[in-house]
Amino acid sequence: MTQLKLAIATTDYDHFRDFRLGLVRAEGIEHTWLTLGHHEIFARFTFNREWEVSELSFAKAVAQLTRENSDLIGLPVVCSRLFRFSSFYVNKKSKVKVAKDLRGKTIGSPEWAHTAAVYMRGWLNDEHGVGLKDIHWYQAGANEAGRIEKVELNLPEGVKLTRVSDKSLSELLASGEIDCALIARPPDCFRHGHPDVERLFPNYWEMEEEYYKRTKVWPAIPGSRAISSMLLSNRSAAALSVCSIPRCRAIRCRGCRPIRAGCGICLKAIRSLTALKRTGRRSSNSCVTPMSRG
Repeated sequence: MTQLKLAIATTDYDHFRDFRLGLVRAEGIEHTWLTLGHHEIFARFTFNREWEVSELSFAKAVAQLTRENSDLIGLPVVCSRLFRFSSFYVNKKSKVKVAKDLRGKTIGSPEWAHTAAVYMRGWLNDEHGVGLKDIHWYQAGANEAGRIEKVELNLPEGVKLTRVSDKSLSELLASGEIDCALIARPPDCFRHGHPDVERLFPNYWEMEEEYYKRTKVWPAIPGSRAISSMLLSNRSAAALSVCSIPRCRAIRCRGCRPIRAGCGICLKAIRSLTALKRTGRRSSNSCVTPMSRG
């Protein structure tokens, strides 16, 4: 039997390692596995489709899966699960002490389609009544200037988003040009002990435990792997076996609880995907569309 050659890219998860190292094999597949950083994986796959199977953030996967004539198939393989209460960093001079204080403030994220920010924007709305329109949003690179969105946006009317290309979120937060950074990894200004920068929720461990006990939601971030539909149409049975090997816990499909916290990207995109599956037509009010390739 001719082996289907697949290039796969993820970060180095221990629960994928048996498959990656060849201790467990997928019948009919010969894989080349790339272990790279999240940002590089997402950028290179989203812009250029440089490999056939890729880890992809939940937000970016939903954005691309819901586009018209999408060339991706989503696999429900949860790569990692993380809470993001620790992801709010504030400038002390903003006088933000609790979540509701963020109303009318400025918040920056590396990208709008940044899964950590997607979850927490929904949490702000659902649990604290701070909606998308109540905040002036900023987009900039985390610790280096120049980061851009990987998908194009169609934001709800009334949502204000400003892109900053010449400064990083760390610089903006330290200088007080934004009140808060909502970011997956600590900004440099926090790591280096800037006197004006602190976590909004220093008790995030307790918040995570309480939230899970109450909701049973453990966010999937990144939440899926994606595979090109062009590949599936060529060798669908062999390609799909990457998520059905019974002996490999690393790549067995695991159900993911539906998102509870709504926001301007997630719920609309999910509704759009549902409409696409049911009717063959994309919902007209999806708020994200993919960037053209090329």
